[in-house]
Amino acid sequence: MGELSSPAKVKEILSRHNFHTKKSLGQNFLIDGNIINKIINTAEITEQDMAVEIGPGIGVLTSSIAQKAQKVLAVEIDNKLRPVLAETLEPYNNAKVVFADAMDTNFDQLVYDNSGGKFGADVGKYKLVANLPYYITTPIIMHLLTNKFNLHSLVVMVQKEVGMRMAASPGTKVYGSLSVAVQYYTEAEVAFKVPKTVFYPKPDVDSVIVRLKVRDKPPVQVSDEELYFKVVRAAFNQRRKTLLNALSGSNIALDKEQWINILQSVNIDPKRRGETLDLKEFALIADNINKYY
Repeated sequence: MGELSSPAKVKEILSRHNFHTKKSLGQNFLIDGNIINKIINTAEITEQDMAVEIGPGIGVLTSSIAQKAQKVLAVEIDNKLRPVLAETLEPYNNAKVVFADAMDTNFDQLVYDNSGGKFGADVGKYKLVANLPYYITTPIIMHLLTNKFNLHSLVVMVQKEVGMRMAASPGTKVYGSLSVAVQYYTEAEVAFKVPKTVFYPKPDVDSVIVRLKVRDKPPVQVSDEELYFKVVRAAFNQRRKTLLNALSGSNIALDKEQWINILQSVNIDPKRRGETLDLKEFALIADNINKYY
């Protein structure tokens, strides 16, 4: 079949199947073998691993994962790619494509059902590798993390700006609620940058590969996760406001005086801004709200 990551081969396959990429689905296919190898190496895929991919496209990354992993399950939303993937993945009996919406997928159940019960919920952890559609990157990441699927790690290609936000430190311009959420569940790092020239069709922005190592437990302990993230969202909702004004204007039913008392009780200056707080400070605020409820 030839090298799948060859630009000429990708275009030939798409033309032969009369397949036209859909911008609405974020279909930009990798056409660079070196980048694919770097992704596989970053994910540390071995022959003992069950791997899951979201958005396989024409199977360029999928086929490379299949050469390393025990098995790879690829979740694809576009049913029109069925004949393309049937052709490109035909040599790999350890690769399976499931046509479904990743946002509606219980990945633990999917993996459990397709691994003979060796991976999934309450058994062996599995690895996720994906070139995520940019239009839905954050919802997919949060779906994977908040459902606490039995993932070992996620290695994902995302828009550069989003990737930098995921790994950002407090006090930086790109640090926000996404940073806190991702770092609550994982250890996040930007592995390397990916230029827009290695895709077909070429997107408008550059990308990064982000490696997320799922934590055994969060770095901070909170009594109410839902309330914790309410506080985080409120603090970042109006970035230019002080922490006190941002929290006072939120949908958490406390008045300004109560917020002052809470912030002073945990030694946090009400005049600070949300982007200066770390995960522990958000936890201190959230856990001290309960006395007023």
